Amino acid sequence: IKYKPELKEKARRLRAHMTDSERALWARLRRKQVQSVQFYRQKPIGNYIVDFYAPKAKIVVEVDGSQHMESEQAARDLQRDAFLASQGVGVLRFDDLQVLKEIEGVMGVLLRVVAESLEGNPP
Repeated sequence: IKYKPELKEKARRLRAHMTDSERALWARLRRKQVQSVQFYRQKPIGNYIVDFYAPKAKIVVEVDGSQHMESEQAARDLQRDAFLASQGVGVLRFDDLQVLKEIEGVMGVLLRVVAESLEGNPP
């Protein structure tokens, strides 16, 4: 999936300054720990930078802070999710606290969804 070239530098900055919850999830996603699927962090897709992307499974994982609960940001998230869906990519959203306090539950959902996607049943 193509992306705007000017997003590349911003993605690099985001990778260098991940939140605690993003770091915790990345420790569980990196090095093909989930169904032997490669995840990328802070990956540009189209006009957006997604938190984590698994191209083989066609899944984006977003870790949302409290700002995503605000109506303006929620509307932007809906637009972004619609764009990703139009590209055949499913989106899983978890909030910061879920990742920090319930990482095993988050990983259980991820394992199931990635397995289903690999079997041809996208999220």
